[in-house]
Amino acid sequence: MHVSTVTANLLTFLVAHTSQKARFIFLYNVNRLFSCGFIHLPFEQNKLMMEQAAKNIETLSDDKEPAGETTTTKHGKRKNEELDQPETSGRGKRRRGAGGKKLRPGERYIPPPQKRNPGVSFNQEHFDETSYYFEDGLRKVYPYYFDFKTYCKGRWVGKSLAEVFKNEFRAESIEYYQEAAKEGRIRLNETPVEDLSVVLRDNDLMRNTVHRHEPPVVGTPLQILVDDGEVLVVDKPASIPVHPCGRFRHNTVIFILGKEHGISELHTVHRLDRLTSGVLLFARTLETSKKLDRLVRDRQLEKEYVCRVEGEFPEGELVCEEPILVVSFRVGLCRVDPKGKECRTVFQRLSFNGKTSVVRCFPLTGRTHQIRVHLQFLGFPILNDPIYGSSAWGPHRGKGGLVGKSNEELLKALVEEHRSQESLLLLDMDDCVGITKESEKLFEVTDKLEGFSESVKSGESCQERKGDGVDNKLGNTENESIKEPQNRLTAESTVDSTQTHESTQKTPPGTRDRLCSECKLVRPDPTKKELIMYLHALRYKGADFEYKTRLPDWAEESWEENTQSPSDRRH
Repeated sequence: MHVSTVTANLLTFLVAHTSQKARFIFLYNVNRLFSCGFIHLPFEQNKLMMEQAAKNIETLSDDKEPAGETTTTKHGKRKNEELDQPETSGRGKRRRGAGGKKLRPGERYIPPPQKRNPGVSFNQEHFDETSYYFEDGLRKVYPYYFDFKTYCKGRWVGKSLAEVFKNEFRAESIEYYQEAAKEGRIRLNETPVEDLSVVLRDNDLMRNTVHRHEPPVVGTPLQILVDDGEVLVVDKPASIPVHPCGRFRHNTVIFILGKEHGISELHTVHRLDRLTSGVLLFARTLETSKKLDRLVRDRQLEKEYVCRVEGEFPEGELVCEEPILVVSFRVGLCRVDPKGKECRTVFQRLSFNGKTSVVRCFPLTGRTHQIRVHLQFLGFPILNDPIYGSSAWGPHRGKGGLVGKSNEELLKALVEEHRSQESLLLLDMDDCVGITKESEKLFEVTDKLEGFSESVKSGESCQERKGDGVDNKLGNTENESIKEPQNRLTAESTVDSTQTHESTQKTPPGTRDRLCSECKLVRPDPTKKELIMYLHALRYKGADFEYKTRLPDWAEESWEENTQSPSDRRH
């Protein structure tokens, strides 16, 4: 009998009576023998042997399992379900559901971690969590219950839940978490936890139900420019984030499209800063997404922005090639620095009204806040840029790279300035941004006031986030919400008498929660003017397409800014 026949028959036997791992090891060793010269066969014999083995495997697979159900057995159960069944051996019966491990008396069973979904696809169940209402030109979200979740981090192993909440999640007091546990809002491995003294172990899954409030955004409708089955192009209003991150979920482009237009399962091609308006592209199919991604990577996508800057911008073409370094992902803060990434922006002045200039911008690279940072460096910051037009940069406001402060000092000055003006919402701290251990203390007061996210961000956009994001209310914003009985979790709450601001941003009656600290706050609404930055994505162009919007009102040559006194800045 030829060696090829023997090998094929042996492989057939292994398919019928051994595991997939054993078959793989056998085939791997056979290939090594051929490649090392220990078995000499002509090429045709080797080819015939492999074809015969493949036919035998295919025949046996067809007999054993239905096509398309390779993860099931002949009993109709999934293989991983069979592993969960009770097993009997010489050492006694194993406990069901413990993964074959015998639990000691009093030991908690911890289920294996679930495989993470590489992408987040929102559906009607998510869109139905709450609804919008409109007030004074703003789009608002009715508060709703949401389920944050996270797996136990390595640094938490061996610590109690109380310790973790006290040290890592400072958005609420430890008394709040104790009360939340008593009401069943805190769960460990899907089991309600009433005593926070329980010690955490590796792979513990923690869930925390919170009464969630979202900041308002401008009420301008989302305009769809193109929807041809391959791409969806919208004109994004300022102040609306692209996808859920930080405190924003329903007040995002993705959720507005799903809730108001019935559009979901979109592939994000690029993102715009929350305060930036203009052309925003989504791919409808994976193939189109890959095509557009290649254009972005190969810098074959021509991008044109328009902005209004302070002062008289020089005529002609001006090119800035200063490298940009990310100082803080938490605030979305960047600066010109020799250690930064190379980048290039071309500027052209369109008009000057005696005080401010309208400038056309062509970013040839795609760094975070590239246009805003380069304009600041040139000494012409965007007129109402809350970060790069801030006095926290010093008397020169960052012109020529002159700051005179360390990164930590700059961060502190920027946060303090906006906190004193009650305009922290205007920073990008509500976006999907992270915080380093070194600068964490700078935000303790801010975390308490705003409940900002502590999710770790790697990369330059929300969708590129890597690592295990954690919100300081526990979890990240890409997890499903839960629906708790209203009569169990809701209660009327009186407004804190120490708050003196007049505001329409009060929790609507019937949506208040007894434990929620946000329900007790009365925050002043941002004005529509404060939520609009004068930076607009005007046009995106490829080899065979071009998408553009009309010029914003503030970009018209005759436009003049209406002056307001500080007392008129808010409603």
